[in-house]
Amino acid sequence: MHDVRITVIRKADYRDLQARYENPIEHTCDVCEGQQWICRGGRKPDGFCDSAWESVRWFVGELAAGRGNFYDGWMRNPASALISCNDGFRPVSFLLERMEQESSH
Repeated sequence: MHDVRITVIRKADYRDLQARYENPIEHTCDVCEGQQWICRGGRKPDGFCDSAWESVRWFVGELAAGRGNFYDGWMRNPASALISCNDGFRPVSFLLERMEQESSH
C-alpha cells in the first residue's frame, strides 16, 4: 500500500446560495488552503471531515493500491486526483497524490 497525501487546494464560499437555500448554521468547515493530511493504508486520517472523506475515499483507496489514471487521462499526473467535497454551499477541492514510497504501515 502507498501513502496518499491530501492537500486543500481551494475553498469556495457561495454566499448567494447560502442566503437563498441554507438554514443558518453556526459552524462550517474550518480547513485552510494548503492544509495537508497523509492517508496510511487507505484509511481516513485523524481530523479529516467525515463528509469530505465520503467524497474522496474511493480515489484514495485506488491510489493507495497503486492504481490511478482515472477516466483515461483526466489528470496530468496519473497518480493523482482533484476531488471536491459534497458541500454545495462551500465546496473544498482536495488534491490527492500517491506518494512514491510504499508505506510499511
